[in-house]
Amino acid sequence: MSLSGVRVVRVEPMGGSGQGVRVHLSDGDPIEAPIQAWLESGLHAGADLDAKALGDLQHRTRYWQARNAALSLLSYRARSRRELVTALRKKGHAFPDLESVLDELEARGLLDDAGFAEALVRDRIRHRPRGNRRLLSELREKGVDGATAERAVERAMAQMETDEDRLAEEVGRHWARTQSIGTLETLTQTGFSPERQKVSRRLYGHLARRGFGGQALRSGMEAATREAAERLAATP
Repeated sequence: MSLSGVRVVRVEPMGGSGQGVRVHLSDGDPIEAPIQAWLESGLHAGADLDAKALGDLQHRTRYWQARNAALSLLSYRARSRRELVTALRKKGHAFPDLESVLDELEARGLLDDAGFAEALVRDRIRHRPRGNRRLLSELREKGVDGATAERAVERAMAQMETDEDRLAEEVGRHWARTQSIGTLETLTQTGFSPERQKVSRRLYGHLARRGFGGQALRSGMEAATREAAERLAATP
């Protein structure tokens, strides 16, 4: 479209939840833009639309489309910065100033890797206890840097007044509560037997897959054995 002599003829608010406008021109097809982009552009009905003004409006349009999409994604659940970038690019919001959109959200407290990480760890502690190794791995997979992930685990553990040993014990006890009486009898046997070794390996693997190691893993196995003994004692 040639912009020589092109004017903005009419600005029409668009319906729905898009909060946008349709800009009718004296020549060519209408242009659609988010309402924020239009208001920032300074354009109005009767204004001339030269190449510079059009480029500015297009830039603001991409910015606000990405910003609104980011806020929509964050309204469903918290995300790390890297997760948000990936999701936005999949939706087609890939342009040079995309990082500036995220910088603004961070500056306004709407995007916070540290807060996201702590919230995720607290959720895991409440509903799906994991060892530090598994928690750190999950946070790194979601794009949280190592130092931020480590601080998040430490802070969340302190806030929830727990530690890795206690979580391992919780997981071990829960495992014992889901096993058959025969399995519990085998686990609580004294001395070595192939059957007891097999059950112990199952318990060990269960704890290890959830990120427990070292002393925490031993605490989990001991807690499972105590739970098994208590269950057997209470069985008629």
